[in-house]
Amino acid sequence: MALDRDHELEDGVTVEEEFGSSCQTSPQDKRQVVRELIGVIHTVGSYEEYRRSQREECHILSERLKLLLPLFEDIRDFEGQIPELAIECSMRLKKAFSSAKKLLKTCHCGSKIYLAIESEAVMRRFCSVYERLSQALENIPYDDFGISDEEKEQVELVRGQFRRFLCPITLETMTDPVTVSTGQTYERENIQHLLDSGCQTCPKTGEILEHLSLAPNFALKNLIQQWCEKNNFQLPRKQESPKPESHSDEIDEQVLSLIQDLSSSHLEVQRKAVKEIRMLSKENPENRILIVNRGGIPPLVHLLSYPDSRIQEHAVTALLNLSIDGTNKNLISKEEPILAIIEILQNGNVGAKENSAAALFSLSMLDENKEAIGSLNGIPPLIELLKNGTIRGKKDAITALFNLCLNEQNVRLANEAGIVASLFQLLEKKNSEMVDEALSLLLLLATHQDGRQEMGKLTFIETLVNLMRDGTPKNKECSVAVLHRLSIHNSNHMLAALQYGVYEYLVEIGESGTDRGQRKAKSILQHMSKTEQIPCL
Repeated sequence: MALDRDHELEDGVTVEEEFGSSCQTSPQDKRQVVRELIGVIHTVGSYEEYRRSQREECHILSERLKLLLPLFEDIRDFEGQIPELAIECSMRLKKAFSSAKKLLKTCHCGSKIYLAIESEAVMRRFCSVYERLSQALENIPYDDFGISDEEKEQVELVRGQFRRFLCPITLETMTDPVTVSTGQTYERENIQHLLDSGCQTCPKTGEILEHLSLAPNFALKNLIQQWCEKNNFQLPRKQESPKPESHSDEIDEQVLSLIQDLSSSHLEVQRKAVKEIRMLSKENPENRILIVNRGGIPPLVHLLSYPDSRIQEHAVTALLNLSIDGTNKNLISKEEPILAIIEILQNGNVGAKENSAAALFSLSMLDENKEAIGSLNGIPPLIELLKNGTIRGKKDAITALFNLCLNEQNVRLANEAGIVASLFQLLEKKNSEMVDEALSLLLLLATHQDGRQEMGKLTFIETLVNLMRDGTPKNKECSVAVLHRLSIHNSNHMLAALQYGVYEYLVEIGESGTDRGQRKAKSILQHMSKTEQIPCL
């Protein structure tokens, strides 16, 4: 499922491939690399807000990068000759910083529902970034630049934050790691706090815990201690402070009062209550559990049909927040909210439409909801949002449509609603951030005859060939996959592509494309050979 455009910097890319064929630079160029690193730190520092599902991780990564600023400023201002070892480190850092910037940008303005649902995959990218930073910082010649011990310690702080040593709940280094029934490991204090609040699901996987026992992970604890000793890394001491109550009577009463106010006869009281419920629902799992346990779902669903745009937006967003926890999806679905959410998607304000699309995606994780959304005519307004929405709206719409089209009946409905033409518009925008997402969805739609017929138009085939020629490696891979599926069902599509010079691009992709791209390109070439359609060169 290619729904993230910021994966383009892959592990196999070399420094030469990404930044040029030669690392030989002039003294001016040597400092220019450092200036670029400083520029990245300032750029990511300007990202004031991140999507809530990765907010803490992003702030931590951003702060780690800021810790490197004094080091780079000293290197930039260094008047002596910069050693070659420092140049090599700088080039590795440039690659690592590029990965970090892409990741933070995705979490800053990417599809919020993708980031929420694919949190584990995104977390792996954070891990990869930390690994790259650590490796790049390993051999910096501090003494050659006269770097102070204080700055060295700051650099080691960045190197020390290996993702495997961090608690998934707080992203702080674990000192007492314990394992729950799903096999995931957490800091004891953090997971115990959640369990005490009534949570019975694994925060990372969403699975229901078979039991609430916590098994000490001595192997990981020893590994962390050994690594800290080896790298002279001092774990931060935890402040002894009174343990906050997971849900005090005051918070409990506040939530109960707000839920009662959702049914008030006074408009302003309802507006205030639903807004506060929305805010509480996005803060943490404990609040979501409390809202659900106190009966918050039915009145929120009822407010979806309330004739007030702000109330509708807050209600659908609160339900979206609640649906992040897997067990809540079923509870929300039992209240039959889908038709009302679709109506908001059609007629709500901009924010309400975007969050309605995200809510439909979240609920469509249940197969029965995929069918319900399709049968209740939810696909056409999603296509309309894809055509005319904001960038965020388009991303939420295409994510929802992709998931819905995993259902065969919805593929037919989407094709009938003209989805191919809308996706074609995205392909024509060569700088679009959504080309891969559009191609991935087109590949699904090509399983249906109506979709293949629409994609068989010459303008569409020409656009696919152009992407194979000029696109990113991922663009080329996805374009070849779509052409492959079209050609399997109708060789005329392959003949049309040959008119636009696809043969040489297939040969190139077959030799140097991504693994999947190579397989698809070679398969098409073999098909050409069998049908004697290879052009004369």
